[in-house]
Amino acid sequence: MTGVIERAPVRRRRRGSRVGRVGWPTYLGLGIAVLISVFPLYYMFVVASVGAKAVTSSPPILLPGFNFFEVAAKVFETVPFALSLWNSVVVSLTIAVVSAILCALAGYAFAKLDFPGRNILFLIVLLTMTVPAQLSVIPQYLIVSWLNWVDTLQAIIVPGLASAFGIFWMRQHMSTTMNDELMHAARMDGANSWQIFWRIAFPIVRPAAFVLGLINFTAVWNDFMWPFIVLKSPELFTAQIAIKQLQANRSIDVALAMGGSFLATLPLLIVFFFVGRRMVAGIMDGAFKG
Repeated sequence: MTGVIERAPVRRRRRGSRVGRVGWPTYLGLGIAVLISVFPLYYMFVVASVGAKAVTSSPPILLPGFNFFEVAAKVFETVPFALSLWNSVVVSLTIAVVSAILCALAGYAFAKLDFPGRNILFLIVLLTMTVPAQLSVIPQYLIVSWLNWVDTLQAIIVPGLASAFGIFWMRQHMSTTMNDELMHAARMDGANSWQIFWRIAFPIVRPAAFVLGLINFTAVWNDFMWPFIVLKSPELFTAQIAIKQLQANRSIDVALAMGGSFLATLPLLIVFFFVGRRMVAGIMDGAFKG
């Protein structure tokens, strides 16, 4: 007996063990999903740079040509496309910012303020999400016409400043991320409801508001039906309406239409390139706290 106790060897977990457990099938599946998602945009560029023969050839042409810049120049000559892009930026950005604030205000009221009929009103808001958007076109147009807003940008902006989904989204984040004790402490310090919202509640849910704004920005940018109904003047057209104007009455220049669609998609790609990581962080923040 030497009095020395031998220790059992301790197995150290490799740092890459968790990554190793994911395995190549997962990465293969993710790669295939990315290719499927990106391919329509890539093929749009191919058709715009090659022409109609990229579609009519058998097998179809999958490599881009050298005519894209000529097609892009023709797009800007055929319609006031630069002005249409600017109109889309103004409309989408205004709705994204204002709707995030207004929906956060409504979400704060439904989540943290106690007033008569709160649950009934919130139920009505949720029920409006079950109504198809197409059913609201006629009454919405009648209201816009009564206000003399037809053929104006505010006819697009004002109806989109709040949404049932946005209110529900912010209400859920307010309920799960903001403590009631923090509100009570602020009220004891003399803060009113607006001060509590702007200085305490909104900074806490700012990532969720940013995600909501980005979702609304994308939805408004891609919207075609409502701007097509209320806008008549070419100088007020949004990007999606300008793409429609690239098509003739009886024939379609496929290269021109695809070039316009690709150019209208580029601003969204740029936005997601710079803020995509922040958007994912905002979604995950709500997921962990919810």
